[in-house]
Amino acid sequence: MCTCILVPIDGSGVAERALDEAIALARHLGSTLHVFNVVDVRMLVAEVLGYAAPEQLVEDWRIAGEMLVPEAIKRARSHGVAAQGRVSCDPSLQVHEAILREARSTAAELVVMGTHGRRGLARLTLGSDAELVLRESPVPVLLVRAPGLAE
Repeated sequence: MCTCILVPIDGSGVAERALDEAIALARHLGSTLHVFNVVDVRMLVAEVLGYAAPEQLVEDWRIAGEMLVPEAIKRARSHGVAAQGRVSCDPSLQVHEAILREARSTAAELVVMGTHGRRGLARLTLGSDAELVLRESPVPVLLVRAPGLAE
């Protein structure tokens, strides 16, 4: 029996799909779901900083995460799944590092996360947090692809 499933979310469609899979698994296994959102400070490099001060952007992303996590918990609970969660904003960690740290600290026995399935140059330039979690995780990882990629 898996007692804790970690599901990182970011508001994307593929993360929503992973959340659905994690809820279904948790319900079937009688597991607790731990919802996790990482404020990715590295995104500031890719954003146009002329619109808002970097501190304001980070705060906006944190607030967005603080809205995502309770909604995901509510969704899990509406399906009869025990759930909890939190938002992390640690600029010293890359996203995959934060996910791995959270997996360890929650004693997760499974990580369920979405992957955009990027290939080629897009994968090389953007990196793949999902791939890095998969490679470095001390527990099994279930990657859920975006619709249309599994065909």
